[in-house]
Amino acid sequence: MSDDTSHAELASILGENGTLARTLPGFRFRPQQLAMAQAVAQAIALRQPLVAEAGTGTGKTFAYLVPALLYGGKVIVSTGTKTLQDQLFERDLPLIRDALVVPITVALLKGRANYVCLHHLERTAREERLPSRQDARYLPKIVAFARATERGDRAELADVPENAAIWPMVTSTRDNCLGSNCAFHRECFVMKARKEALDADVVVVNHHLFFADVTLRDEGLAELLPACNTVILDEAHQLPDTATLFFGEQTSSSQLAELARDAEAVARTELRDIPDLPDAGGALTPLIRKLRLAAGETPGKFAQPVVAARSDFVDALDALAAGVDRLAGEMQLVAERSEDVAAIARRADAAAIALARWRAGIGDDDAAGDQWIRWVDVSLAGFQLHASPLSIADVFRRQVEDTGRAWIFTSATLAVGRDFSHYTAQLGLGDAQTGCWDSPFDYKTQGLLYVPRGLPPPNSVEHTNAVVDAAVPVLKASGGRTFLLFTTLRALNTARERLAGHFERDGLDYPVLVQGDGSKSELLLRFRALGNAVLLGSASFWEGVDVPGDALSVVVIDKLPFAPPDDPLLAARLAKLAADGGNAFMQWQLPQAVISLKQGAGRLIRTETDRGVLMLCDPRLVDKPYGKRIWQSLPPMRRTRELADVTAFFNRDETGGG
Repeated sequence: MSDDTSHAELASILGENGTLARTLPGFRFRPQQLAMAQAVAQAIALRQPLVAEAGTGTGKTFAYLVPALLYGGKVIVSTGTKTLQDQLFERDLPLIRDALVVPITVALLKGRANYVCLHHLERTAREERLPSRQDARYLPKIVAFARATERGDRAELADVPENAAIWPMVTSTRDNCLGSNCAFHRECFVMKARKEALDADVVVVNHHLFFADVTLRDEGLAELLPACNTVILDEAHQLPDTATLFFGEQTSSSQLAELARDAEAVARTELRDIPDLPDAGGALTPLIRKLRLAAGETPGKFAQPVVAARSDFVDALDALAAGVDRLAGEMQLVAERSEDVAAIARRADAAAIALARWRAGIGDDDAAGDQWIRWVDVSLAGFQLHASPLSIADVFRRQVEDTGRAWIFTSATLAVGRDFSHYTAQLGLGDAQTGCWDSPFDYKTQGLLYVPRGLPPPNSVEHTNAVVDAAVPVLKASGGRTFLLFTTLRALNTARERLAGHFERDGLDYPVLVQGDGSKSELLLRFRALGNAVLLGSASFWEGVDVPGDALSVVVIDKLPFAPPDDPLLAARLAKLAADGGNAFMQWQLPQAVISLKQGAGRLIRTETDRGVLMLCDPRLVDKPYGKRIWQSLPPMRRTRELADVTAFFNRDETGGG
């Protein structure tokens, strides 16, 4: 099909009096949407990559779905969040399919941990050793659900919380799945979901599942990708981090604890005649705990040389590696007993190899050359040992170039100004076509960008309190209806206390919701319903959050979201850039901060009728030479430094003006 033909057909569908305008209530013609759809159609026709930034309100999902359904052949759509995945599958795709009257079949494919595993459920029910009494109450509900359900998707079972400790015991992982050797292989819910996906024209997945296939060839898309003509990656700003995770290697305390638990379970049931075997699994648990303690009390990310300088850490790592080696050896001797035992032997062997590889870097500066960085992520609950590539550009570019299919990368935040070079360099997409379509919203009248005067430097101890002090008059002017977004949890907790003091002194009674006091979805439901609430959040509320209407009228951001320089992977990348003669700040730190800031700012104006104030509390936006580059990348709101302008903005709401 020629460009002219596809352009005319898309205009007849997405245009002012087109098919969607006639059939979908509330649909509005947006020139930006049509232009993006035409660019997507061209990328599909030429089987080439397109990097597309589409501002809030462009309608980018329709802009890529319409040409994909018409011209895309077999299509995989991957998203960064479950919210968008569900929206595409349950709402957008059926709407467009019905409006266009095209015989398209659609499947939703999730990672295997989302589906009940009949083998592990049967084993858990038989063994009856559960983490808590609550889990004992959940077990019969899951058993009944497994008998009644068609899909086996745990999201359908609302009676058992998403974070219940029993779920890992009744679902499978890549490590512990028995595959075709499983007695329940024919009834397997994962296999059913994979078959549906194989037969479908359009498959909706998420980035983790997509990259698990690209790197591991396991999670259900391995047969799909070769047959796929078009890959669409929405929320594509997340891809560099996700790809780095999957092109690297991780060994976590939870993964090792699960191995220990499964080894103990199989030793008690299938290997009771070998008295020492339960000890081999059980002995891992204190060794895992010992390594966590040796990593130090402070959670954070640490380069391998930092933790390796502590002799107790190296000793604990060696002891854990020896324990895993022992388990692998003992299980290998009895692997023929059953497929469960053989699977544990394979898992223990793989874990032993991964630990040895990570350990090999200690004291050997050349172990990974200058292309990899080893580091440990320490949390209160456990640890993850990482080996990460400094750059994924070459390996990802090969994925794109070797396939001969169209790749569409899209998000509201990919460029700095209209410059995509930072994003495309990370993914090796230097030759990709790029397109930038602005939001159709009238930001000059709908929004106000407020940078308060007199705030202390963002790295000073008094900064967070000063942010809250400056925000309180804005809260009063807006009547609550505010997100206070922070770059660190420490700042969030400081702000919570300071805000409580202000509310008590000033007699303010706006409901205050704080990240961690409930699930993200619960907090958002309450925020929308209350209509005058103040929500304090950090990273997880910067993106994928949609509160259209009057409930959200102010977004306060405490400081520019520069990644912490002590992050070992970032530090290594910056050092490499500097060593190669580049400007690490301008080429990496600033573009990353701009893209993150655009995500946070994008929470404010979600519809053509929304109005609101974006309050940025970082004086660097005004004081530093690079500040201009940052605010020029934000939506084109009217800018002010005066509180009086903020008050006047909200007074216009009350008087019906503006």
